[in-house]
Amino acid sequence: MDKLQLFRELMKANFLKWDHLASDQDRKIPQPPIESDLPKYYQEGEIIELPGITNEIIVKKNIFLVLNDRMSRRKYNKQALTLEELSFLLWATQAVKRIRGKYASTVRNVPSAGARHPFETYLAIHRVHGLKRGVYRYLALSHQLIFLFDHENLELEMTKIALDQEFVGDSAVTFIWSCVPYRGEWKYYISAHKSMLIDVGHLCQNLYLACEAIGCGTCAVAAYDQYMVDEFLNLDGDENFVIYLASVGRIDE
Repeated sequence: MDKLQLFRELMKANFLKWDHLASDQDRKIPQPPIESDLPKYYQEGEIIELPGITNEIIVKKNIFLVLNDRMSRRKYNKQALTLEELSFLLWATQAVKRIRGKYASTVRNVPSAGARHPFETYLAIHRVHGLKRGVYRYLALSHQLIFLFDHENLELEMTKIALDQEFVGDSAVTFIWSCVPYRGEWKYYISAHKSMLIDVGHLCQNLYLACEAIGCGTCAVAAYDQYMVDEFLNLDGDENFVIYLASVGRIDE
Protein backbone atom coordinates (compact mmCIF):
# COMPACT_ATOMS: atom_id res chain seq x y z
CA MET A 1 0.00 0.00 0.00
CA ASP A 2 1.51 3.33 -1.03
CA LYS A 3 1.29 6.48 1.09
CA LEU A 4 -1.76 7.89 -0.68
CA GLN A 5 -3.69 4.66 -0.28
CA LEU A 6 -2.74 4.48 3.39
CA PHE A 7 -4.22 7.89 4.14
CA ARG A 8 -7.27 7.27 1.95
CA GLU A 9 -8.09 4.28 4.12
CA LEU A 10 -8.53 6.64 7.06
CA MET A 11 -11.34 8.34 5.13
CA LYS A 12 -13.36 5.14 4.83
CA ALA A 13 -15.87 3.74 7.31
CA ASN A 14 -14.35 0.77 9.14
CA PHE A 15 -16.96 -0.06 11.78
CA LEU A 16 -17.76 -3.47 10.26
CA LYS A 17 -14.11 -4.26 9.69
CA TRP A 18 -13.22 -3.84 13.36
CA ASP A 19 -16.57 -4.67 14.95
CA HIS A 20 -15.13 -7.83 16.53
CA LEU A 21 -12.71 -5.78 18.65
CA ALA A 22 -14.02 -4.73 22.05
CA SER A 23 -13.83 -1.09 23.07
CA ASP A 24 -13.20 0.01 26.65
CA GLN A 25 -16.91 0.79 26.88
CA ASP A 26 -17.61 -2.85 25.95
CA ARG A 27 -15.13 -3.92 28.64
CA LYS A 28 -17.09 -1.89 31.24
CA ILE A 29 -14.13 0.40 31.87
CA PRO A 30 -15.33 3.77 33.25
CA GLN A 31 -15.50 6.52 30.68
CA PRO A 32 -12.97 9.37 30.68
CA PRO A 33 -14.02 12.76 32.07
CA ILE A 34 -16.34 14.94 29.99
CA GLU A 35 -13.89 17.80 30.49
CA SER A 36 -10.14 17.47 30.98
CA ASP A 37 -8.65 18.46 34.31
CA LEU A 38 -6.30 21.41 34.34
CA PRO A 39 -2.64 20.85 35.22
CA LYS A 40 -1.88 21.95 38.78
CA TYR A 41 0.18 24.91 37.61
CA TYR A 42 -2.92 26.35 35.88
CA GLN A 43 -5.50 25.64 38.58
CA GLU A 44 -4.91 28.95 40.35
CA GLY A 45 -5.64 30.95 37.20
CA GLU A 46 -8.25 33.70 37.24
CA ILE A 47 -11.77 32.46 36.48
CA ILE A 48 -13.91 34.68 34.28
CA GLU A 49 -17.68 34.30 34.33
CA LEU A 50 -19.02 34.65 30.80
CA PRO A 51 -22.20 36.65 30.13
CA GLY A 52 -25.44 34.82 29.55
CA ILE A 53 -26.49 34.13 25.99
CA THR A 54 -28.87 36.56 24.32
CA ASN A 55 -29.94 37.09 20.73
CA GLU A 56 -29.65 40.85 21.15
CA ILE A 57 -26.09 40.80 19.78
CA ILE A 58 -27.17 39.09 16.55
CA VAL A 59 -27.12 41.53 13.66
CA LYS A 60 -28.04 39.07 10.92
CA LYS A 61 -31.13 37.15 11.99
CA ASN A 62 -32.09 35.69 8.61
CA ILE A 63 -30.68 32.16 8.34
CA PHE A 64 -30.67 32.38 4.54
CA LEU A 65 -28.41 35.44 4.67
CA VAL A 66 -26.13 33.82 7.25
CA LEU A 67 -25.66 30.77 5.05
CA ASN A 68 -25.41 32.75 1.83
CA ASP A 69 -22.85 35.22 3.19
CA ARG A 70 -20.68 32.70 5.03
CA MET A 71 -17.10 32.78 3.82
CA SER A 72 -13.54 32.67 5.13
CA ARG A 73 -12.49 36.16 6.16
CA ARG A 74 -8.84 37.01 6.71
CA LYS A 75 -8.94 40.81 6.96
CA TYR A 76 -9.81 42.20 10.38
CA ASN A 77 -9.90 45.72 11.72
CA LYS A 78 -8.39 46.65 15.07
CA GLN A 79 -11.66 46.85 16.99
CA ALA A 80 -12.12 44.51 19.93
CA LEU A 81 -14.83 41.92 20.35
CA THR A 82 -17.16 42.31 23.29
CA LEU A 83 -17.25 39.70 26.02
CA GLU A 84 -20.88 39.04 25.07
CA GLU A 85 -19.82 38.22 21.51
CA LEU A 86 -17.07 35.88 22.65
CA SER A 87 -19.50 34.19 25.03
CA PHE A 88 -21.91 33.63 22.14
CA LEU A 89 -19.20 32.11 19.93
CA LEU A 90 -18.14 29.71 22.68
CA TRP A 91 -21.75 28.76 23.38
CA ALA A 92 -22.34 28.11 19.68
CA THR A 93 -19.33 25.82 19.38
CA GLN A 94 -18.74 23.90 22.61
CA ALA A 95 -20.97 24.88 25.55
CA VAL A 96 -22.54 22.00 27.46
CA LYS A 97 -26.28 22.58 27.55
CA ARG A 98 -27.10 19.48 29.59
CA ILE A 99 -25.80 16.07 30.59
CA ARG A 100 -27.87 12.97 29.97
CA GLY A 101 -27.83 9.21 29.76
CA LYS A 102 -26.18 6.28 31.48
CA TYR A 103 -22.75 7.26 30.20
CA ALA A 104 -23.08 10.97 30.98
CA SER A 105 -23.11 12.18 27.41
CA THR A 106 -23.32 15.92 26.79
CA VAL A 107 -25.78 17.87 24.66
CA ARG A 108 -24.18 20.78 22.82
CA ASN A 109 -24.91 22.94 19.78
CA VAL A 110 -22.75 20.74 17.54
CA PRO A 111 -23.12 17.04 16.71
CA SER A 112 -20.51 14.51 17.74
CA ALA A 113 -20.34 10.76 17.14
CA GLY A 114 -21.67 9.01 20.21
CA ALA A 115 -21.91 12.41 21.94
CA ARG A 116 -18.20 12.06 22.76
CA HIS A 117 -17.21 15.68 22.04
CA PRO A 118 -13.46 14.97 22.33
CA PHE A 119 -12.30 18.59 22.16
CA GLU A 120 -11.07 21.35 24.44
CA THR A 121 -11.11 25.01 23.41
CA TYR A 122 -8.13 27.27 24.01
CA LEU A 123 -8.15 30.96 23.12
CA ALA A 124 -5.30 33.28 22.22
CA ILE A 125 -6.93 36.59 23.06
CA HIS A 126 -5.56 39.78 21.61
CA ARG A 127 -8.52 42.19 21.69
CA VAL A 128 -11.61 41.40 23.75
CA HIS A 129 -13.20 44.06 25.96
CA GLY A 130 -12.93 43.14 29.63
CA LEU A 131 -10.19 40.54 29.19
CA LYS A 132 -6.46 41.00 29.49
CA ARG A 133 -4.40 39.75 26.61
CA GLY A 134 -3.22 36.17 26.92
CA VAL A 135 -4.08 32.51 26.55
CA TYR A 136 -7.24 31.09 28.12
CA ARG A 137 -9.09 27.80 28.25
CA TYR A 138 -12.83 27.52 27.94
CA LEU A 139 -14.59 25.53 30.66
CA ALA A 140 -17.54 24.15 28.74
CA LEU A 141 -19.38 22.62 31.70
CA SER A 142 -19.64 25.91 33.57
CA HIS A 143 -19.41 28.37 30.63
CA GLN A 144 -16.36 30.10 32.10
CA LEU A 145 -12.87 31.04 31.00
CA ILE A 146 -9.71 30.41 32.97
CA PHE A 147 -6.64 32.54 32.34
CA LEU A 148 -3.58 30.38 31.69
CA PHE A 149 -0.70 32.68 30.77
CA ASP A 150 0.40 35.72 28.80
CA HIS A 151 3.13 35.86 26.18
CA GLU A 152 5.21 38.93 25.45
CA ASN A 153 4.87 38.53 21.68
CA LEU A 154 1.56 36.68 21.49
CA GLU A 155 0.56 37.97 18.06
CA LEU A 156 3.94 37.05 16.57
CA GLU A 157 3.89 33.65 18.27
CA MET A 158 0.46 32.85 16.84
CA THR A 159 1.62 33.91 13.38
CA LYS A 160 4.61 31.57 13.65
CA ILE A 161 2.41 28.73 14.90
CA ALA A 162 0.22 29.24 11.82
CA LEU A 163 3.26 28.95 9.52
CA ASP A 164 3.54 32.71 9.00
CA GLN A 165 -0.10 33.29 8.09
CA GLU A 166 -0.20 36.88 9.33
CA PHE A 167 -3.99 37.17 9.56
CA VAL A 168 -3.89 34.81 12.55
CA GLY A 169 -1.72 37.24 14.49
CA ASP A 170 -3.93 40.13 13.33
CA SER A 171 -7.13 38.58 14.69
CA ALA A 172 -8.93 39.65 17.84
CA VAL A 173 -8.93 36.07 19.11
CA THR A 174 -7.73 32.74 17.81
CA PHE A 175 -9.69 29.60 18.68
CA ILE A 176 -7.37 26.64 19.21
CA TRP A 177 -9.07 23.26 19.51
CA SER A 178 -7.25 20.34 21.04
CA CYS A 179 -8.37 16.73 20.78
CA VAL A 180 -8.48 14.24 23.63
CA PRO A 181 -8.73 11.10 21.46
CA TYR A 182 -9.46 8.61 24.23
CA ARG A 183 -12.93 10.11 24.68
CA GLY A 184 -13.79 8.74 21.25
CA GLU A 185 -11.58 5.65 21.48
CA TRP A 186 -13.29 4.62 24.73
CA LYS A 187 -16.52 4.07 22.79
CA TYR A 188 -15.38 3.27 19.25
CA TYR A 189 -11.79 2.04 19.72
CA ILE A 190 -9.89 2.21 16.42
CA SER A 191 -13.01 3.25 14.49
CA ALA A 192 -13.12 6.55 16.39
CA HIS A 193 -10.60 8.63 14.49
CA LYS A 194 -12.45 9.36 11.27
CA SER A 195 -15.48 10.46 13.30
CA MET A 196 -13.40 12.80 15.45
CA LEU A 197 -11.98 14.50 12.37
CA ILE A 198 -15.50 14.97 11.02
CA ASP A 199 -16.70 16.29 14.37
CA VAL A 200 -14.15 19.08 14.53
CA GLY A 201 -15.46 20.21 11.15
CA HIS A 202 -18.98 20.46 12.60
CA LEU A 203 -17.58 22.55 15.42
CA CYS A 204 -15.76 24.99 13.14
CA GLN A 205 -18.73 25.39 10.81
CA ASN A 206 -20.81 26.52 13.78
CA LEU A 207 -18.12 29.11 14.48
CA TYR A 208 -18.41 30.34 10.90
CA LEU A 209 -22.18 30.71 11.14
CA ALA A 210 -22.08 32.29 14.59
CA CYS A 211 -19.46 34.82 13.46
CA GLU A 212 -21.52 35.69 10.41
CA ALA A 213 -24.57 36.23 12.60
CA ILE A 214 -22.82 38.80 14.82
CA GLY A 215 -20.99 40.65 12.06
CA CYS A 216 -17.55 39.15 12.63
CA GLY A 217 -15.29 37.10 10.40
CA THR A 218 -13.42 33.85 10.84
CA CYS A 219 -11.02 31.67 8.91
CA ALA A 220 -10.26 28.03 9.65
CA VAL A 221 -6.58 27.11 9.84
CA ALA A 222 -5.41 23.53 9.27
CA ALA A 223 -1.81 24.43 8.37
CA TYR A 224 0.14 24.92 11.59
CA ASP A 225 3.26 23.73 13.39
CA GLN A 226 2.04 20.77 15.45
CA TYR A 227 5.00 20.52 17.79
CA MET A 228 5.18 24.27 18.36
CA VAL A 229 1.51 24.74 19.24
CA ASP A 230 1.36 21.68 21.51
CA GLU A 231 4.43 22.88 23.37
CA PHE A 232 3.00 26.42 23.53
CA LEU A 233 -0.12 25.11 25.29
CA ASN A 234 1.80 22.56 27.40
CA LEU A 235 -0.04 19.63 25.82
CA ASP A 236 1.60 16.21 25.76
CA GLY A 237 1.05 15.72 22.02
CA ASP A 238 -0.33 12.21 22.50
CA GLU A 239 -3.28 12.11 24.90
CA ASN A 240 -4.09 15.75 24.12
CA PHE A 241 -2.96 17.65 21.03
CA VAL A 242 -4.08 20.53 18.85
CA ILE A 243 -6.20 19.52 15.87
CA TYR A 244 -7.56 22.78 14.37
CA LEU A 245 -7.40 26.57 14.67
CA ALA A 246 -9.60 29.46 13.58
CA SER A 247 -8.93 33.19 13.65
CA VAL A 248 -11.77 35.55 14.56
CA GLY A 249 -11.98 39.31 14.23
CA ARG A 250 -14.21 42.25 13.60
CA ILE A 251 -14.60 43.15 9.95
CA ASP A 252 -15.43 46.31 8.05
CA GLU A 253 -18.83 46.43 6.42
